[in-house]
Amino acid sequence: MQATGYEPLDTLKPVADGLWLIDGPAIRFFGMPFSTRATVVLLANGDLWVHSPTRLTDGLRRELDAIGPVRHLIAPNWLHYAHLDDWQAAYPEAQAWGAPGVEARARKKGLALRIDHTLQWDRAEAPWDGQIEQMIVRGSKLHREAVFFHHASQTLILTDLIEAFETAKLPVWMRPLVWIAGIDDPDGTMPPDMRRSFRDRTALGTDLERMIAWAPERVIIAHGRWYESNGVAELERAFRKVLNHSRWDKAIGDMKARERDAGRR
Repeated sequence: MQATGYEPLDTLKPVADGLWLIDGPAIRFFGMPFSTRATVVLLANGDLWVHSPTRLTDGLRRELDAIGPVRHLIAPNWLHYAHLDDWQAAYPEAQAWGAPGVEARARKKGLALRIDHTLQWDRAEAPWDGQIEQMIVRGSKLHREAVFFHHASQTLILTDLIEAFETAKLPVWMRPLVWIAGIDDPDGTMPPDMRRSFRDRTALGTDLERMIAWAPERVIIAHGRWYESNGVAELERAFRKVLNHSRWDKAIGDMKARERDAGRR
């Protein structure tokens, strides 16, 4: 198996109190090996919440079972469900939560995936309300990604909205492709094909501002280097073009509103 550069794989790695990540093996996407990453949160009632589950091994299962019962499995967008059925088989009492489009994508790929609940667009689900903020980012009819903010650790959990591949950890042949796409660390950002799908930049900008307002210290992403500190600065950097556009539009709108108000006096 090809190394990802994030070894050891398939094991819990502490990030903060009640928060771990799991680096999984690479998965092929358009023929390229993408490193994978799951995030695990220990909820206040002792249940485990698992975001974008990666490969489940016997060793990883023992580690999880030593912490608490796996109760919530999150498929955060239409591309991140590859190992969900394995986790459901191992944890039949766990509830599967999927972003809009997950089930349809799985069916298209010939997989009969069980999604128990569709994630809500603008508020957290009851089992983690008050502990984890939740939002599905608007602006694209194709890519609907649920993002989460864990209050206790000040950690924003993304999936594909930022990709930051560390080129030294990639096969040599893949490095120029990542560089051309502009998704190489240290200036990782949204992949260009995904960015083109966000036709409503105002909606995207509004939701990015909401993420920034959560004031994350950390940002965990699925592919490449995640950000252990300076989370807000990394968001401002990664989405600077969209934010500049939306902030300029807002400034113009505010100016026109003031002019209208002045004209009424």
